[in-house]
Amino acid sequence: MSKIDPDKVLPRIHHREIVAQSRLFKVERVDLEFSNGATRQFERMAGTSNGAVMIVPMLDHDTFVLVREYAAGNHSYQLGFPKGLIDPGENAVQAANRELMEEAGYGAKQLDEIHTLNMAPNFFNSEMRVVVAQDLYEQWLEGDEPEPLEVVTWKLSEIDALLARNDFIEARCIAALFLVRKWLKEQ
Repeated sequence: MSKIDPDKVLPRIHHREIVAQSRLFKVERVDLEFSNGATRQFERMAGTSNGAVMIVPMLDHDTFVLVREYAAGNHSYQLGFPKGLIDPGENAVQAANRELMEEAGYGAKQLDEIHTLNMAPNFFNSEMRVVVAQDLYEQWLEGDEPEPLEVVTWKLSEIDALLARNDFIEARCIAALFLVRKWLKEQ
């Protein structure tokens, strides 16, 4: 195993500028100088300042909840865990419970933030916190989805069948599934 330098100096940011923007995305140019004097311009998607949450709702020790929703990126319906942005004034656990109610019709009495994911840190400044929701109860809140989401239950003991599906492909959902399975075994 290689040694990691804990004191490595981050590049100095000389300038940051939004170079493109849509309703959902901002592209930021960052002018950097590295400790060896090398300079570079990077472009990255600027994330939201509050981040996002992905919730793995557990109905019992073996059964979790997924939602099936339209995925505009590949024009299909996909299975995944409920997720959404953390609103101003919310922490990750509060956002997780709200999103769970809006997307799956459940609230949770116990919520545990277990890990933080980033889709592609070289290009995106966006964190998604994985939250396990347990001790669920039925509770709907109106959300911003254009159509009701289909709620699907699945067994942890049957994850191979889930992974074999062509509608459960989001890398963050797959990572969350394995993180939660490990976390539950350690509890």
